Amino acid sequence: MELIIFVILASLIVFILIWKKYKEVKKEEALKIFVNQDFSEEWRSILTQKVLFYRELDEEEKKLFEKQVLRFLATKKIEAVSTSINDEVRLLVACSAVIPTFAFPNFNYPSVRTVLIYPGSFDEDFNTVKHKNHQQFITGMVGNKGLKGTVILSKPDLLAGFNGSRTKHNVGIHEFVHLLDGADGEIDGVPERLLEHSYVGSWLFEIKEEMEEIMQRKSDINPYSLTNNAEFLAVVSEYFFSSPHQFKKKHPDLYEYMVDIFDQEL
Repeated sequence: MELIIFVILASLIVFILIWKKYKEVKKEEALKIFVNQDFSEEWRSILTQKVLFYRELDEEEKKLFEKQVLRFLATKKIEAVSTSINDEVRLLVACSAVIPTFAFPNFNYPSVRTVLIYPGSFDEDFNTVKHKNHQQFITGMVGNKGLKGTVILSKPDLLAGFNGSRTKHNVGIHEFVHLLDGADGEIDGVPERLLEHSYVGSWLFEIKEEMEEIMQRKSDINPYSLTNNAEFLAVVSEYFFSSPHQFKKKHPDLYEYMVDIFDQEL
């Protein structure tokens, strides 16, 4: 009996190892297919019309951006929940992920498996159906409760963040900055993998000073950034990537911190 159990367990282990290896090979094959394929002119047109960040890159940088978009699409699932999605939505999700990590091409959000696209905003129980006294206010969320490895985005809010013009708001970038912030193990507004240790103290002081300006209504930064340091980083990152020239003019010191954190001069 013990021998039979041993054989069964050994066979199970071998099967798991083979299956894991098979999945890795399949994943690598899919990645090669996507990353080596040509970026279609239709997709390139969508990025040119909708994504200001992409439009302002030079030709060589655009090629790198496209490769990073293809890799994201090859390795992450993008699924619709009670709505429909098309190539434009998928591309804009990928752009949301690539923009803050453009200077770090080897980073591909290892904790993310799936991006869910909702038909609109949702509540803390992920309900999107309106009823009496019901208020929907969440437009994006990462890895909460039983949804570890999942990003949730409201479709209309995702699209609104990519309207081809300068804006301060982009829910897609906001949520992926949270994930980049959390790459060091904690979503706390201090992306230690990106920010040199010697700058952490001054960065926290900068957050404090900027928050005081916002509380005194002397700043055009979204007051939602007052929630905590993590939300501050995500909110100002939206502004930095979506309207960098205005951001630099109105917040020069904060702009320099963003340049250091994301290694991007916009």
